[in-house]
Amino acid sequence: MKHARSLKRLTLAAGLAAAGTVGTITPAAAHPHVWVTVETTVNYANGTVTGFTHKWTFDEMYAAMAIQGLDANNDGKYDRKELAELAQVNIDGLKEFDYFTFANIGDANLKLKEPENYWLEYTDGQLSLHMTMPLEQPVLAEAAGLNFAVYDPSFFIAFDFDKDNGVRLANAPAGCDASVAIPKEDEELAKRLAEAAQVDVNGSVGTDLGVAVAKTIQLTCPKS
Repeated sequence: MKHARSLKRLTLAAGLAAAGTVGTITPAAAHPHVWVTVETTVNYANGTVTGFTHKWTFDEMYAAMAIQGLDANNDGKYDRKELAELAQVNIDGLKEFDYFTFANIGDANLKLKEPENYWLEYTDGQLSLHMTMPLEQPVLAEAAGLNFAVYDPSFFIAFDFDKDNGVRLANAPAGCDASVAIPKEDEELAKRLAEAAQVDVNGSVGTDLGVAVAKTIQLTCPKS
């Protein structure tokens, strides 16, 4: 499908951007070209974290390009079946970049399985990708230093957590919490760049004028 192939090229462009910028530019200094609003549910079971369920909502400009030609029955709507191939292209293209999802205990990386239950929806002009990323091995909820992040190291794609529903905890033990942390060096640089560009630190959706900052979600639970 023509438009599916186009989306794949755009996804792979993130990797090309990373290859050209990592090690030569400070992450917060990069100007994104695609903006994604993230809502993530942290999944718990039997006192462990088992994985993450994402909802990524793309900026309007990207969404309008991605869905062109996909309304097979010309009813003005886009159902799961019409968007299924596009969803698969997304998942196939994201594999090379670890699905932009990074889980850790302290500095130690936690392995994730490939996505499950992935699908696209287009509602009220918004295109959203849903997928669940299980951990290869569940981790005790009370593990010290448990954290995750969703970001593109090249910042070609800017991921930012939704201000109201960015992170939810599903079936978590009592007293568990999630908090957002921004590396101090990135936060300070982003503020300086934002002031110079006269834009908000989180950028302006649909433009490449903003400044992207990686945000880490710290997960804490009381010891049982």
